[in-house]
Amino acid sequence: MTSYQLFTETTVRSVIVYINMYLPTIGTWMFGRLDTIVFIHSFAWIFLLSSVIPALLLGKERGVLAQFGVCLTLAFLAFVIQDALAGLNGTLDQILGLAPFFQNPLVATVYLLLPYLLMLGFDIRGRRKKEEWIRVERIESEIDDFPEDTFIVEDDVEEEKTQEEEPPYQN
Repeated sequence: MTSYQLFTETTVRSVIVYINMYLPTIGTWMFGRLDTIVFIHSFAWIFLLSSVIPALLLGKERGVLAQFGVCLTLAFLAFVIQDALAGLNGTLDQILGLAPFFQNPLVATVYLLLPYLLMLGFDIRGRRKKEEWIRVERIESEIDDFPEDTFIVEDDVEEEKTQEEEPPYQN
């Protein structure tokens, strides 16, 4: 979880530098809003991780407080790990040694798009599963002994539906 915090700014800068080469007006505008863009992409990673990890750990029947506890723990651990790595001189340098890898505009773009693509994939998968569940439930519930052209009245008397409507009562 700490890696997204360390590499998001590097990837955003790489993409903006690449955009600035071809569209300088847009690149300059984006450089002026670098903090906001980094925040949005960092938030996407936080949101993805805070949604997926509690779902994996706690299942679908999780409460709001349990999810909050897991998310708070993840956020706290990210800061603790980052501080611990800063205290160990060699470890943080090894991790930050991967930063040039994220200066490639193609790799940086894939890294920035990854949380959005994963969220989209999870959403599509969840909708398909829900549609399958509804379809199976409907098929099982549609099995009944009555023909489609009959219905039950409250007095437990069956009446047959007719295709022709009776004329309205006229005085």
